[in-house]
Amino acid sequence: MKRPNILFLMTDEHRADITGFEGNTIVRTPVLDKLAETGVVFSNAYGPSPICVPGRQCIAAGQLPKTCVCENYGDDLTPNYTTWAKVFSQYAYITTACGKLHHMGSDQMQGWRRRIGMDDMMIHNLRYIDGAHEEEFERYQSNMNHEGKWSDSKEIKEAGVGLGPHTEVWDEYATKGMENIISEYFQDPFYKKTLEHFPHMLYLGLNNPHYPYFAQENLFNYYLDKVPLYKNEPTFDHPWLGKSPNMPGAVSIGPEGDVTEEEARRATAAYYANIEECDKRFGRVLEKLEEAGENLDEWIIIYTTDHGEMLGEHSLWEKQKFFEASARVPLIIRWPKEFEGGQVVNENVNLCDLFATLCDFCKLDVPEGLDSRSLVPLIKGESDSWNNETISQFWGKFLMIKWDDLKYQYYGEDMPEVLFDLKRNPEETENLIDEPEYAKIIEKFRIRCGELGFGPNADPNYKNAGY
Repeated sequence: MKRPNILFLMTDEHRADITGFEGNTIVRTPVLDKLAETGVVFSNAYGPSPICVPGRQCIAAGQLPKTCVCENYGDDLTPNYTTWAKVFSQYAYITTACGKLHHMGSDQMQGWRRRIGMDDMMIHNLRYIDGAHEEEFERYQSNMNHEGKWSDSKEIKEAGVGLGPHTEVWDEYATKGMENIISEYFQDPFYKKTLEHFPHMLYLGLNNPHYPYFAQENLFNYYLDKVPLYKNEPTFDHPWLGKSPNMPGAVSIGPEGDVTEEEARRATAAYYANIEECDKRFGRVLEKLEEAGENLDEWIIIYTTDHGEMLGEHSLWEKQKFFEASARVPLIIRWPKEFEGGQVVNENVNLCDLFATLCDFCKLDVPEGLDSRSLVPLIKGESDSWNNETISQFWGKFLMIKWDDLKYQYYGEDMPEVLFDLKRNPEETENLIDEPEYAKIIEKFRIRCGELGFGPNADPNYKNAGY
């Protein structure tokens, strides 16, 4: 009996609460809403790292940043790493990735049997080129006639109508590639040599709604006067989470601020517009599969992103923070053939858990050493043995641990710890780390912090999360 086909849909920087299925009445996401209505929504899903490259490599590996040693932007998995793409390829799946994977090392496939996209990123990573002559690279780099990465305030000021080269152009390339792949695999009207007798894992990774905040004119105009703004936001009193001159993402809105209200509105409108554009692209892929004769109820369909977007909340933009807007992600799993849709799972889960979940769905052996737990029991309503923990890490020294509604954060010995109680303070404006009523649970968080290889009592023999 053939194993089930899988369609994995992914965006970049999609804030979880800007979806119709989470109750946002402004954004239009009918395709994702339908998947949510007929699938299972995980309302407390978190990325393993609140930044693109580590987050994506950890999802692929089913391991936290410290486990797979992908802790910073530019890090990549070592060649021929054990990813879920590799494992499924070993079981005769035709694994095809279209679009953004964000590998920056020498192994640009990492287990995928076929790859289409414009995001191979060795152009930025000298360290992965054997025998590279650094002086040659520096000589040409000195002639570069642009400023490199824009500041967040400039990204906002430049926002508006346009086709972002790393968003719209790349995304159309990937989407069209996926449509062509589906036609080749499941229709092949010329040679009649379809590959539908094999199990398939198809992946579409879009770069939107990641900045630059450029969008198609019709969508931009639709959202411009509708989007809400985070205005007059109080900044959090913390060296990393608060607004300081050297902190990435700190942008204030207003007459005396870094950007005007109109500029912030244009950036927000473009962000909303690009979420809708992603939704449309996913609709194209689903429609193409049905056109090719596939029954989508027999497919495992997953939607998620790598991290969120602050979008001005707490006077911050981009990601890199353990605030909900940055760390929490949308996650939908749909498989009507095996489980009923319309469910919402409220337990804390992590995108690393998708590795073990996919293996469980398809009856494959789960590799050892993963920081990954199957979500199948939660889908079946069996949560008694779930430890309700999720973890996120960044820069090798920042750590978030969430248990139930409590979110503990460690930022090294030079910055204060943070504790949020999302039930008591969902706005994340109160640091409860010194409140006596939380003293006992904080000590337990600190012990877990050490077990995970962080803090003054870090386990020198750390291997993994111990699941």
